[in-house]
Amino acid sequence: MKRIMAVYDVDPFYADRFAEFVNRKETVPFTAVAFTSIGRLKQFAEQQEVELLLAGDEVETEELKDIRAGQVIRLGETNAAREGGRSVYKYQASDSVLREVMACYQSQEPGAAFFPAAGKRSQVIGVYSPVGRCGKTAFAFTLAQVLAREGRALFLTLEEFSGLSGLTGTEFQNGLSDLLYYYRQGLYSHLRLGSMVYSWGDLDYVPPVAYPEDLEQVTGAEMAGLVEKIAGEGAYGTVVVDLGNFFWGAEMVLAICDGIFVPVKEDMISEGKLDAWRQYLERSGRGRLWQRTRMIKVPEEAMACTRETYLEQLLWSRTGDFARGQAGFSQEYGPGASQESAQDLGHGPLWGTGLERAPWEGTL
Repeated sequence: MKRIMAVYDVDPFYADRFAEFVNRKETVPFTAVAFTSIGRLKQFAEQQEVELLLAGDEVETEELKDIRAGQVIRLGETNAAREGGRSVYKYQASDSVLREVMACYQSQEPGAAFFPAAGKRSQVIGVYSPVGRCGKTAFAFTLAQVLAREGRALFLTLEEFSGLSGLTGTEFQNGLSDLLYYYRQGLYSHLRLGSMVYSWGDLDYVPPVAYPEDLEQVTGAEMAGLVEKIAGEGAYGTVVVDLGNFFWGAEMVLAICDGIFVPVKEDMISEGKLDAWRQYLERSGRGRLWQRTRMIKVPEEAMACTRETYLEQLLWSRTGDFARGQAGFSQEYGPGASQESAQDLGHGPLWGTGLERAPWEGTL
């Protein structure tokens, strides 16, 4: 059962809108209830246990003293912290407010529990390629956006330099580096994850590492363990992982993926790199990974757009159409249909630029 988050603000529109936003977030372990009357809030708190109370800064402390609430966080009208308590600046994007609220709540409740979906594990989709400039990241993020429109999806980038800050126009306060630290210290929790998740439309994502060295300091087993921990909670339908370099043990992350997309290019150097990777997997005893890969050729784009609008336009570009096909949303092809139209380069099936579907077991 979800805990109660009460939102009390003298502005009825603010309280209603924020509560509605929170309730749309299925991964948030709270049910938000909006109040604009202190009397109704008191009456509700007498009948229901309020775990977290968000109260506007203009509400006097004296009014709240009789409210039974596990924790109180103020919704401040300035960035200055309120003396003697926790405060979050209210006039910012709703996902930013929620992220800061979760961070405050987590810091006060380090042992707070999250009840995962019983018997449910998120599907993990990996996107990796030994070939450069093949549209890997564009496809991975677009696929995640497509999946997020049909259900909860989380995007994780393991790239050293992902460019997400510039592409989303967001200055990240925390991200994968912090999440890895907490995981390695045994302090990971779903609430910590929630305090680091940003949103792009319907898609949730964790910002990349702050420094490339952070990836060098983590083992493949630790990274795979973190991804599996997130997937095991079952809060998301799908976790899409965009993998970068292979040297730090990325094969261990690929090993827990339910399916692996491998964008490729049709030239001799790219073919040689792909073949070298296949040989490495066989020599290292990881040949089974090759059997779970699906080669795809991402359409080339020639869009006229700014960096700030690029990710959104990708969703409606040829890459977006291609990603929708790979996600199984196109009714034009059924499971296994792509096998018949695949162009064989000698390394397994190459999925063309039409709306084909990767035929591993299960659906995306």
